[in-house]
Amino acid sequence: MEFRVAGETIRVTVPTWAALEARVAERFAQRKGFALATINLDHLVKLRSSQAFRTAYAAQDLVTADGNPIVWMSRLAGRPVALIPGSDAILPLARIAARQGVGVALVGSTEVALSAAKSYLEREVRELRVVCTIAPPMGFDPSGSAAEDLLHRVADSEARLCFLALGAPKQEILAATGRRVAPQVGFASIGAGLDFLAGTQARAPDWARRFALEWLWRMLTSPGRLGPRYLKCMAILPGQAVRALILRLTARGT
Repeated sequence: MEFRVAGETIRVTVPTWAALEARVAERFAQRKGFALATINLDHLVKLRSSQAFRTAYAAQDLVTADGNPIVWMSRLAGRPVALIPGSDAILPLARIAARQGVGVALVGSTEVALSAAKSYLEREVRELRVVCTIAPPMGFDPSGSAAEDLLHRVADSEARLCFLALGAPKQEILAATGRRVAPQVGFASIGAGLDFLAGTQARAPDWARRFALEWLWRMLTSPGRLGPRYLKCMAILPGQAVRALILRLTARGT
């Protein structure tokens, strides 16, 4: 599945959970790093207005579908992909890291949340080693000198999987820089995933996720912050759906 944004193409490169797990395991075995991003409508909105964000996405090795609208459009385009949100990928990736003896770093949120998330992960995933936790200060610049210092700290800790919980576009920009500064580390951008594990932020209940209503639950719990964001997402949805249909018709004609 692909999307055109400001003249550039953003592709979902990892269509299934099995593909994600296989590619990450292979990278670990080869001692190669990666950058993993999860595309959703909010990202598509942000990508339109940010060249830095588009550049960061171009540096991502792995891109999954985060959000049911992306999955629905992939089906409309005849190129179906699975729903793989960043927060849901944390435990599967941590299990792969544990099996292959890969140390893990946690970056983002707060020291309290990182400590709780570390305890949760090490309790849930046998033999997992969380070797580094870093909570950047407010106003952290993911493309500045402080970012490179942070990435060197991650590399020096001997972590080879780093979960980035900074929100978009900071986490994706930092991951892109990480591919240059710490090429042996896999960077996974996971949004609020660590806060969910720590219990410092509530995720939508199971019923909301089961009926693809997580966005509505979130908007109702934080209308002032998320209402405008989701309105922008809804505004681009018709155009993206038309492009998905064109992809399907084009494929049939070839």
